[in-house]
Amino acid sequence: MSQEKIRSIVILGGGTAGWITAAKLAKQLNLCHESEYQVTLVESPDIPIIGVGEGTWPTMRKTLSELGIDEAEFIRECGATFKQGTRFVNWKGEPEQSDNHYYHLFSSIYDPADFNLAPYWLAGGAREGVSYADAVSAQGQVCKQGLAPKQITTPQYDGIMSYAYHLDAGKFSKFLARFAIEQLGVQHQYANLQDVLFEGSGDIAALVLDTGETVKGDIFVDCSGFRSLLLGDALKVGFKPVDDILLTDSAIAIQIPYEVQDAPIPCLTSSTAQDAGWIWDISLQDRRGTGHVYSSAHMSEDEAEATLRSYLGQRGKDLDARSLKMNIGYRERFWHRNCVAIGLSAAFVEPLEASAIFLVEAAANMLAEMLPEDRASMRYVRDTFNESFRFRWQKTIDFIKLHYVLSERQSAFWLDNRQPETIPETLAEQLSYWQSHGVSKYQFASAFEPFPQESYQYVLYGMRERLMNRGMSMLPRVDEARARFHQVEKITEAVVRELIPHRELINKVIRYGIPKV
Repeated sequence: MSQEKIRSIVILGGGTAGWITAAKLAKQLNLCHESEYQVTLVESPDIPIIGVGEGTWPTMRKTLSELGIDEAEFIRECGATFKQGTRFVNWKGEPEQSDNHYYHLFSSIYDPADFNLAPYWLAGGAREGVSYADAVSAQGQVCKQGLAPKQITTPQYDGIMSYAYHLDAGKFSKFLARFAIEQLGVQHQYANLQDVLFEGSGDIAALVLDTGETVKGDIFVDCSGFRSLLLGDALKVGFKPVDDILLTDSAIAIQIPYEVQDAPIPCLTSSTAQDAGWIWDISLQDRRGTGHVYSSAHMSEDEAEATLRSYLGQRGKDLDARSLKMNIGYRERFWHRNCVAIGLSAAFVEPLEASAIFLVEAAANMLAEMLPEDRASMRYVRDTFNESFRFRWQKTIDFIKLHYVLSERQSAFWLDNRQPETIPETLAEQLSYWQSHGVSKYQFASAFEPFPQESYQYVLYGMRERLMNRGMSMLPRVDEARARFHQVEKITEAVVRELIPHRELINKVIRYGIPKV
């Protein structure tokens, strides 16, 4: 293979995937300081941003911080709010069932890899009637009371509680674009792809644009969305659907303004189960973003829209709705020849756990850090990248499917989700083990697990409260566990007294900024 140096990276497509990738590469390659490298992003002026998911993971704090972005400026420019987890409503069983909600939170007081409190909670070691989330974390109570995860004096990207963000996807892409171009040295062109030119080896040589320009590159990054213009269309890499596992394939989205300007802002994503899917509800500074994710095999588009409008009530009656079709699955390879796909062009699963932006961050990080020096070293990097992201996507699919498998709802959609042939063998094996042993840190040995042990425990013990119980007599550190449960209660009381309402903090951030370390 050629020893030709890799110095020019061309990204096709903007949006969150394209601009995060461009910014990460530019920062890593130090473009602003007489770098030998060049990063060019080609963006169509005609393609709207899909923006299905407006939720992020706590990893976004590190991404923004490492890029050198001011947190307060990001919050002002992107309509962003803080996110501390997800509240799942009516997922356990039918809507009339009492206490039919649970939390998947970002913060636990104690790391379960060091001391796993779950078996002691299952055996009744915590205060009677306390949920698993409240037994191990203060964050559920913080969310219930509408409090922020930090104070105005807390430094940038630090939190008293761990947090992520809700954001306006369109504003975020434009914000990242300005920053990447003006501060990091990314070159930008508005144009549509007209043709792809190939080298004799089969690698991509250049993109032909409708402006008449030909853009050459050494590596091409496909961020062209579901169309996958480079990896899919040009290089013919196949798509592996997983619609036999994850049954939702469509969504209806509606944006709804607040009734009053200073309405309280929930500090979490709300996910409410429906007969053929679920509704997301995300609160930004000036509006809520809502959507009904559903299975078109179990519900028509008109029924899905009516379900969402019913959820929103009278104020949602005349608001514009947007219909979305989702390609659920992933490419057979994410990096083929000299082209790597990131974002929707690589894979997509439904937005239940807001994994899309996180996996963009992960791919951009890995590409930037392992960018091959020359063509000769590309094969190893390519194979490593493909292996890593095949693992990440399969684990993500398993985790999302877990929510459906544990539900006891009885409509056809939910019953179909529990059919054995729809459950991945890897997940079925884990569930069988967890019935008698519980979740172990040794099941999460890879550094690239998308969801850690505590995420599985929040879902397992939120959905099935007594999935496994060995009894207190089988546990070795009972007194220590009880002391820790008591300490969680004390910390919860203190934190709830200390934190302020979410809307109040957002207003202060917009007005005063956030102190830097």
